[in-house]
Amino acid sequence: MKILLVGEYSRLHNSLKEGLEKLGHDVTLVGKQDGFKKYPVDIKVKSVLPRHGLTNKIIQATYKISKINIYALENALMWYLQLRKLKGFDVVQIYNESIAKTHTNLEIKLFNALKKNNKSIFLLSCGIDYISVNYAFTKKFRYSILTPFLKNTELKNEFRFILNKLKPNSKRLSDYITNNVNGIIASDMDYHLPLKNHTKYLGLAPNPINTDLIQYQPLDVNKKIIIFHGINSGAYVKKGNIYFDKALKIIEKKYPNKVEIIITRDLPYNEYIEHYKNCHILLDQVYAYDQGYNALEAMAKGKVVFTGAETEWLEHYGLTEDEVAINALPNENSIAKKLDWLIQNPEKILEISSAARRFIEKEHDYIIASKKYINMWSKVL
Repeated sequence: MKILLVGEYSRLHNSLKEGLEKLGHDVTLVGKQDGFKKYPVDIKVKSVLPRHGLTNKIIQATYKISKINIYALENALMWYLQLRKLKGFDVVQIYNESIAKTHTNLEIKLFNALKKNNKSIFLLSCGIDYISVNYAFTKKFRYSILTPFLKNTELKNEFRFILNKLKPNSKRLSDYITNNVNGIIASDMDYHLPLKNHTKYLGLAPNPINTDLIQYQPLDVNKKIIIFHGINSGAYVKKGNIYFDKALKIIEKKYPNKVEIIITRDLPYNEYIEHYKNCHILLDQVYAYDQGYNALEAMAKGKVVFTGAETEWLEHYGLTEDEVAINALPNENSIAKKLDWLIQNPEKILEISSAARRFIEKEHDYIIASKKYINMWSKVL
């Protein structure tokens, strides 16, 4: 098949592309290179207007006076300029309801062009969208990315982007896209649960991990236990990093000679993975039921990852608590207690490390995952 993957924010589509190509398919990836991470794409949608300096100030002033968002218009234009290259595919998979991060009517026009010029189009639910945000906002999760805001509405500005997904135009876009795609796929439990009763929902296809590129790294627990905490400043509150920071202070005070703590901020992807390569334990995120891409790659390398590993996820994969990952709860004492347990019982670090790799090979291997995507697409082709 000839396949077009639209959008890239976490390396998910890159790994899926690698798996699909191994299976003999022709795959093209189009999108912007996301912020500081800069994942590769085949067709790059470039921004021309600067996001800083005098030009940025003029654009921001224009928006305040006229409510005309010049950046949103530019986003649409840059995508429309690529449309001639985005034709004749058997399958198009979009990474988000908002493809171009532009005005709703322009998003719909872009979606319609992709739908018209290709055989089928699917939505991958793997990030912030109306359905998952509404599910979280109405407190159907025990805790979620919105929990900090729901506890303290003074954080409204911090959550502005997420809360915008609940506005009428976002709902209108969501309704239009989900009603007009051929099917919807979820990448993990945090998107699967909100979609379970949707008529277009095809099921959960686990995040693909290229286990050929990611080598398992056996751990040595005879020296200091190294704990790594990589922070994305823009998501610090939303991912619950504050609980990790507080827990690390507890551990650092209790075990000054037994642990080494490494903390980084906003590193490009290649630098990030280089910084955590020697760690035993990686602190990923708190407000999740399942693992995101960062956690899965670390698990593939044999790291003991503190991340989303909730009951629903355990039941889905037939796992027991702490078998392949540690469920990070929004409580620094709970996190510190788990860290303490691992430091006191280093053989558990080795057990979880090897079990994590086996889990990735069984459930997330990029060839296995790619076959699941193909099977789901084929249901409606």
